[in-house]
Amino acid sequence: MPQLEHAISAVNADKTLLTDIELIDDQLVAVGKHGVVITSTDAQSWQQASVPTQVLLTAVDFYNNNLGWACGHDATIINTTDAGKTWQLQQALPDIDKPCLDILFTSEKHGYAVGAYGMFFETHDGGQKWQKRFLDSLLFEEDRAYLNELKKSDPEGYEYETASILPHFNRIVKTNNRLILVGEMGLMAESFDNGGTWQRLEEIYMGSFFTFASTADQSQGEDLVAGLRGNIFTRQTGSEQWQQIHTDNFATVNSAINYNNEWLLFANSGVIFHVKNDELTEEQMDDGKSLLDGVVFQNKLIMASEDGIKVKELNP
Repeated sequence: MPQLEHAISAVNADKTLLTDIELIDDQLVAVGKHGVVITSTDAQSWQQASVPTQVLLTAVDFYNNNLGWACGHDATIINTTDAGKTWQLQQALPDIDKPCLDILFTSEKHGYAVGAYGMFFETHDGGQKWQKRFLDSLLFEEDRAYLNELKKSDPEGYEYETASILPHFNRIVKTNNRLILVGEMGLMAESFDNGGTWQRLEEIYMGSFFTFASTADQSQGEDLVAGLRGNIFTRQTGSEQWQQIHTDNFATVNSAINYNNEWLLFANSGVIFHVKNDELTEEQMDDGKSLLDGVVFQNKLIMASEDGIKVKELNP
């Protein structure tokens, strides 16, 4: 384990680049640049947590009110057991020089961290040990045949190729009875056995997807996937037919939530897309700063952006 470097203490930590935000009960937790983690109970005053890393943190996930994880560059993973006040380092791999891009726990012990070039780590003990996995089921058939031959003839070459042959995994989510993985080159994959096996879904767009969200727990559930250049698709949960939502705005979508039966999509250049019944409207934040994620809190939209926390009143 490398020598620990604690996050730089910043007077205005809520004004730096923030990449992800979560609402846990009545507390907000956001993560971002230089290992910054901030918490708030009112979205006005923010406290910076004690964090044992200075890398860019890219994602945060809480399993319950106290137990959470965050990940970031250099395959770094940190953990909190006190609702985000203090954090411990679980993994840092600067030698591989790859960012972890998302993290998800399906129980107190079982979790996944995914990222660049098919990075896929799994833990069964709450993150004390993280095991690397190579998801060969997501390879194209010709790549799988090539790697099988290489594994026999050139083991060293095989290790080298598997480090970069898969696309970036940008987001992993749990919805109803399945896990969904989306990423680069139109990748969408699902697992119905809690990540044991994965099946690639048919491509509907060959660019990068950065978010997947679902209301599959509702009677009329809907899935949404979105990403590069304003590409947004929806489908009724259980259907295989995707509907592309037309927009002339090419702002890349970074994340999405459902609020009052409407999708809110947070995008670059300060754009918020609204999608309801496959109809799209959009609004523009004045400063034009990219929006990376958002949550609804006390009838306000609290957003993580490239310029820190943004707050917007919601219409009643």
